[in-house]
Amino acid sequence: MMKETWRFIDSGNCSPAYNMALDEALLDWHSKGMIPPTIRFYGWDPATLSIGYFQKVHQEINMEKVREYGLGFVRRPTGGRGVLHDQELTYSVIVSEDHPNMPATVTEAYRVISEGILEGFKDVGLDAYFSIPRSEEEKNALKNPRSAVCFDAPSWYELVVEGRKVAGSAQTRQKGVILQHGSIILDIDEDKLFDLFLYSSERLRERMQRNFKNKAVAINALREVPLSMVEAKQSFKKGFEKGLNIELESYTLSEAEEKVVKQIAQERYANDEWNYRR
Repeated sequence: MMKETWRFIDSGNCSPAYNMALDEALLDWHSKGMIPPTIRFYGWDPATLSIGYFQKVHQEINMEKVREYGLGFVRRPTGGRGVLHDQELTYSVIVSEDHPNMPATVTEAYRVISEGILEGFKDVGLDAYFSIPRSEEEKNALKNPRSAVCFDAPSWYELVVEGRKVAGSAQTRQKGVILQHGSIILDIDEDKLFDLFLYSSERLRERMQRNFKNKAVAINALREVPLSMVEAKQSFKKGFEKGLNIELESYTLSEAEEKVVKQIAQERYANDEWNYRR
């Protein structure tokens, strides 16, 4: 059987506004049939705190610390909680809701797309598996997250190694297209991460940070030999090809496409009105 060819873009390290604008542009172009399904890898310059579409900045985020650390700041078009994008490989997947291999429900589509990430983890030698909340308590915790920190708890079909979350993802559906993007963490600075959020007390912060160690882990904390970014890209690209049964063809944006992305970045994601609006 012929494998479907999807587009592959490696953007390298880009500004937070550009990163979110390119994901939005790819979604729009795919909805108009201008581009095939696309997988994109990217990084962040500077390291950035991204927050979910519905998060309230003044209630949850310590903007003083964000500035003190010299971090970028952006609101994603997807839901979920705060993510520090630092020593990680970020990915996005853009594919039509009516693609023959995409289930109708969000959680099942999430599982299908995440097969690619699962295969990537296997390729780097880690025994990853999907988390499936079983107890009522776990399911209720998903509906009412107590923490503003994304990696605080695994949700449906997120990737777990030895019981701890190793990748965090978020999804939106617009114009008949699924956009799923997420973080594959190579290394993590927990103190820096927890400095970026607001807490009702120092005791609560300490408890949450202590619990975090039991709930989330970076790839290089699980490996004897650290994984480089180059190796990570190779493994997860291979993983997406295997997990989704596709071939990936590298692509570079045209000048006209770059222009569109920069315009979206300027109008929305570099705009305080968008980023601080809640």
